Amino acid sequence: MLGLGYVGSVTAAGLAHLGHHVIGVDRDVYKVDCLQAGRAPFYEPGLEELVRDARGNGRLCATTELAEALAESDIALVCVGTPSERNGNLGLEQLHRVTGEIAGCLAHRPGNLIIAVRSTVFPGTCEELAAGLGDRSRFALVSNPEFLREGNAVRDFLEPSLVVVGGEDRAARERVAALYGTLPIAPCLVTLRTAEMIKYACNTFHALKVAFANETGALAAALGVPAGEVMATLCSDVKLNLSAAYLKPGFAFGGSCLPKDLRALVYRAGRLDLHLPLLATVLPSNEQHLRRAIDKVLDLPAERLGVFGLAFKENTDDLRESPVVSLLEQLIGKGRHLRVFDPHIRLEGIYGSNQRFLLAAIPHIGNLLDSDFGATLAWAQHLVVTQPPSAEYAEAIRRSGLPVLNLTGANW
Repeated sequence: MLGLGYVGSVTAAGLAHLGHHVIGVDRDVYKVDCLQAGRAPFYEPGLEELVRDARGNGRLCATTELAEALAESDIALVCVGTPSERNGNLGLEQLHRVTGEIAGCLAHRPGNLIIAVRSTVFPGTCEELAAGLGDRSRFALVSNPEFLREGNAVRDFLEPSLVVVGGEDRAARERVAALYGTLPIAPCLVTLRTAEMIKYACNTFHALKVAFANETGALAAALGVPAGEVMATLCSDVKLNLSAAYLKPGFAFGGSCLPKDLRALVYRAGRLDLHLPLLATVLPSNEQHLRRAIDKVLDLPAERLGVFGLAFKENTDDLRESPVVSLLEQLIGKGRHLRVFDPHIRLEGIYGSNQRFLLAAIPHIGNLLDSDFGATLAWAQHLVVTQPPSAEYAEAIRRSGLPVLNLTGANW
């Protein structure tokens, strides 16, 4: 265990508790002496007992000598700090130092070494580290990010909500995953960069939830509404709110509810002299995502573009604030030739606010809409898919052999 800070010490004691023999390594003599004496080097609930028991049964020891530790180890878990630099970037000095020291030891130890990076690092960092470690036949490198909260770290280790191991060497990935085999969770085995990204996705999502709850609470308080009751009720919905619903990368959102309600909430908050920067940037964020999609389509080399989907999402004919309409406006303005098919939309059936919205944006939409998907596929040189197709249409797309730009994020 290379690094005996909060993550390293808890992981070392936790793995020893699971029955593994662990050698902790740190240049800080105080931390090493604490573990050797059966004491935790800092306060963390439950850690002192784990360390004392692990020292008592001989499964945990500590040293300042990296070479000695690596000579007796099959797996090296790297748990050094990656603090923020002044510009916000990660400070990787400690990580480069320790991997450099590992590189110096590889040629002098028997067998191959599995190096598992538990430190939080940006996607691509482990690949850079591997490039600097020398002979690839002497080691395998994986990412094994930690999900330990200070103050609850021992329980988080023993009762984990997530275990992730990423790497390109399948045997090394499975060997590291096996370290946690007795814990009540199935490890997620992914690619190297995916593992690195998952840690960032989790932490930023946690931060997002805190900020969302605080801004919602601030607005509720300003309106004389009990914020706790609002959030408790929101959290009682585990089908849409606290669930995987909506947490899938895909196309921009639209429709008659989300844009309208966000605008109204931000406007009313402003009337109360309440600035809600998170909520105020949701619509601009959505617009930027739409802009990225437009740029992807504009980069396509084809002159004739077929578009599958016109409504704001699948299984509806609602066109109000559909991001696809904005996409078509931009493409038409750039001179692209388009044909559009939506299984639930026929021009003669569009009326009311749907009709007004569509005709105001694209007056000549009748020249673009196809009623036969086969005609769209036969005409187009490239297909842009903006909503997940049903099995019938997905099969037609596959049979057509057309190149496809899938903006939905869904596999079909």
